[in-house]
Amino acid sequence: MATHFISDLHLADDTPALNRLFLDALQAWQGRIDALYILGDLFEYWVGDDDDSPFLETPLAAMRAFSAVTPLFVMRGNRDFLLGEGFCRRSGARLLDDPTLIQAHGRRCLLSHGDALCTGDLAYQQFRTMSRNPQWQQAMLARPLAERHAIARQARQQSEMAKRQNGLTEISDVAADAVEALLAEHGWPTLIHGHTHRPALHRHGESERWVIQDWHDDRGGYLRLDDEGIASLPLSAA
Repeated sequence: MATHFISDLHLADDTPALNRLFLDALQAWQGRIDALYILGDLFEYWVGDDDDSPFLETPLAAMRAFSAVTPLFVMRGNRDFLLGEGFCRRSGARLLDDPTLIQAHGRRCLLSHGDALCTGDLAYQQFRTMSRNPQWQQAMLARPLAERHAIARQARQQSEMAKRQNGLTEISDVAADAVEALLAEHGWPTLIHGHTHRPALHRHGESERWVIQDWHDDRGGYLRLDDEGIASLPLSAA
């Protein structure tokens, strides 16, 4: 048995191949692994637990079926930070705080989405602080559903435009000092995160930092943790 970690799927109504890849992975892993952890950005965006977009029905139903057999944990990301208890009821998943420390297969693992570690991106960190404020979230969720969808789409467009204007092609990477401060705070465990779209193994002192592969172009990947250690493995659409 093993524990699996995935992140940055960015599922949406216009990503049918990735949506199918997710469904196939759930079917393949159901009852065959100890637990599945989704560390943020499962969806391209999440505008509230009352979202009735038709494409959501299938993945949420598949997650419910999966979680009835295998423990399923989800962490909020920078795209789906409005996930709440309604999502848990619809999916059967349990929400995790960011960061969360777990013990699995004889290893202490600190789980994070990773965006909080990108401290060099000051504009994003200001948005992150604002968007995690409960009053800001309540005001957002009070808006009509159609308006929330429009705001989310506009925010994505503005983000891509800003990156092009600044000559950026990639998300900001984590800051080494932020990573090492977090590791030190928790006793130097293994750190597992996504967000940066830079899958790799890094070393910080005696600790390892594993970055999960994002999903794109009908391909994805996951980390497998078992008694032998951690491995980064690919997924691809048939």
